[in-house]
Amino acid sequence: MKKLVECVPNISEGNDQSIINEIVDSVKNYPGIKLLNVDPGKATNRTVITFVGESEIIVDAAFNLIEKAKELIDMSNHTGEHPRMGAVDVCPLIPISGITMEETVKLAHQLSKRVGNELSIPVYCYEYAAKEEKRKNLANCRAGEYEGLEKKLNDKSWKPDFGPSNLNDEIKKSGATAISARDFLVAYNVNLNTTSTRRANAVAFDLREAGRIKREEGKLTGKIITDKNNNPERTPGHFKNLKGIGWFIKEYGVAQISYNITNIETTPLHEVFDKTCERAQARGMRVTGSELIGLVPKKVLIDAGKFFLSKQNRSKAIPESEIIHIAVKSMGLDELGEFNPKTRVIEYMIEEKSRDLSKMSIKDFANLTSSESPAPGGGSISAYCGALGASLAVMVANLSAHKRGWDDNWEFFSDWGEKGMILQQKLIDLVDDDTDAFNSIMNAFSLPKDSDQEKKFRTDQIQLATRNAIEIPFKIMEVCFDSLSLIHEMAKKGNPNSITDVGVAMFCIKAAINGAFLNVRINCNDLKDKDFIKDTLSKANEILKITDLKQKEVLKIVDEKL
Repeated sequence: MKKLVECVPNISEGNDQSIINEIVDSVKNYPGIKLLNVDPGKATNRTVITFVGESEIIVDAAFNLIEKAKELIDMSNHTGEHPRMGAVDVCPLIPISGITMEETVKLAHQLSKRVGNELSIPVYCYEYAAKEEKRKNLANCRAGEYEGLEKKLNDKSWKPDFGPSNLNDEIKKSGATAISARDFLVAYNVNLNTTSTRRANAVAFDLREAGRIKREEGKLTGKIITDKNNNPERTPGHFKNLKGIGWFIKEYGVAQISYNITNIETTPLHEVFDKTCERAQARGMRVTGSELIGLVPKKVLIDAGKFFLSKQNRSKAIPESEIIHIAVKSMGLDELGEFNPKTRVIEYMIEEKSRDLSKMSIKDFANLTSSESPAPGGGSISAYCGALGASLAVMVANLSAHKRGWDDNWEFFSDWGEKGMILQQKLIDLVDDDTDAFNSIMNAFSLPKDSDQEKKFRTDQIQLATRNAIEIPFKIMEVCFDSLSLIHEMAKKGNPNSITDVGVAMFCIKAAINGAFLNVRINCNDLKDKDFIKDTLSKANEILKITDLKQKEVLKIVDEKL
C-alpha cells in the first residue's frame, strides 16, 4: 500500500493572484504530487493550499512551496484578519493511508529541519510533532503573531525548534513557520426534518466533546453552574475529538448539525451519524441524510460501509465500490446532491491513470494478449489467473455467509472473504506490475551505449529492471500461496453446493503459481546477482512443494463431497 500524506500549507497572501499562482505552481507541477484545492481569502489575506503525495516526495514538495513563498511574500508589509506569523504561517502534514502518525511526525521533523537549516526560517513544531507539551497548541506557538516575533525569539523558553533564533532582515521578510503532524479533519453536516436550530443544537450538545453547560435542576432556564474560578461547568458529550453546532440552512429549508471530526480513529464518521440518529429520534426528530464537505480518505467510507453491512449481518467481502455505495446510501450522503466517490475520495483523486490492463474488459484483455505484442505475457496472465482463483474462493465465502440456516457463522465466512478480497486486489495490481516490469527491461535495453559512461548506466539499469522482473512474478507466487488457507478453509467448511467452485479456485491458484515460477526462472538467467537468484529460487521451490501438498488435500476434500 502506498504511504499517502496530505499537506495543507497556509500562505500569507490572499489578494495577489499572480503570487498565489506562482506558489501553487511550485507543487502543482511537482512529479507525483496531486493538487487538491486552493482556497484564497481576501479579508484574511491568506490562502489555504491542499495537496497530497507519497511520503517519499511530500517533504521535498512542501519545502519547494515554502521556499517559493519566502521568495515572493514580504511579511513586513502584510496585514490580514487571520492570526499569522510567517509567509507560510502553518504547514501541517496529515497521514491519509498506509502510514502511521509516528512516521508522519518524522516527516514533519525532516521538513522542519530543512526549512530551518536551508531557508533560515524559524520553525515551531506543534500538535503531534511538538517537542514539548506547551507547543502542542498552535495558538501558543503563534501567540504574539508576526509583530511579536522579535520578543518571542529573544525568549529562551520560546527558542525555535529549528532554524535561527536571532531576528534579522531575512526573518523580518519571511517571518516564522509552524509545522506539524496532525489528524485528518472531517467537516460533516447531518440533515434533520426540523427547522428548529434549538433542537438541532440539543443533539449536537449530546454528542460533541464540549457537551453542554450545566444548569441548576438541569433546566434550560436554570442558572449556570460555575466552578471556583467562576467558569461554567460542563457535562461532556458522547464523543471525544468532536465539535458540533446546530444551524438553519435557508437554502435547504431545514436545520443541520454541523460537525468537525478532528480524529477519525477515535471518532469514526459512521458512529457520529448513528448516534445522531439515535439522539434525534429521542427528541422526536428524524435524520434525513447528511453531507460531507470537501475530500475524505477512502478509509472513512470503507469503515462506514462495513459498519452498516455488519449491522445487517451481511458479508463485508464485496468490492470496494459496493462497500462505499452502502456507506453513501446508509448515511444519505447523496440527499442534497450527487455524491461521486471519484471526486470526493482522496485516493481516487490521485490514483494512477496508467493501470491500463486491470481496467480492460475481459474481451479486450484477451484480444490484447493474443496480439503480436510480447506484453501482457505469462506473468500478467498468471496474476490474473490467481485473482480469479481468489475471487472464486471469496464467492464461496459469501454464499456460505448468507446461506439459510448458517446465520450464526456469517461473520466467520465474512472475515475469510475479506482476507480474500485483499489478496484479489493485490493480484489485480500485479497484472499491470508484471507488464510494467517487462516494459522497464525493454526501456533499459533501448538506452544509448555510445560512451563508457552510457554503457555502464545502461548495464546498471538492465540489472535493476531484471531484478524487478524476478521480484514481481515471485510476489505473484507469494500472494497466491497466501490464498491457499482460504481455499482450504472453504473446502472444509464452505457451502457444499459450491464445492466445485473451490476446486476450480485451487486449479487457478496452482496454475498461477506454476506460471509465475516460469517467469522467475527465465529472468534469473539474465541477472548477475547469484546470491539473490539462489535465495529466490530456494523460496520459490518451497512454495511449489507446499502448494502441491495443499492441492492434494483440497482436491481430496472436493472429491469426497462430490
